Amino acid sequence: MLKTGLTHETKVKVEENMTAGALRSGLVPVLATPVLLAIIENTCYECVMDHLEPGQTTVGTGVNITHEAPTPVGMTVTASCRLKEVEGRRLVFQIEVKDEHEIVSRGDHERFIVDMDKFVAKSRQKAL
Repeated sequence: MLKTGLTHETKVKVEENMTAGALRSGLVPVLATPVLLAIIENTCYECVMDHLEPGQTTVGTGVNITHEAPTPVGMTVTASCRLKEVEGRRLVFQIEVKDEHEIVSRGDHERFIVDMDKFVAKSRQKAL
């Protein structure tokens, strides 16, 4: 059973293919917001993955974050999360991302625990 207070941290070095220019989400050669969000989601998933039942995973369902500062290629960002709410299958994480100089992002990320086989089967039904 998951309890509030779990924490996790990941470090990621920004590479050229992670920039706004490379993703066409802008022109600047800095960490793109979509990649920032992917780092946050991965950090939160990794926080709880060892606490789930066999066959379960989590999926992102909500996000409320800032992107406060640019991070250039070659710099490392550190994403930290803390599980702050557990309500049935609903999980809410408080997040903060820093680069080597300042806070880059902060906010909340919501995930839901799902049965992986049922979730994938439901998505395949839509493809038919």
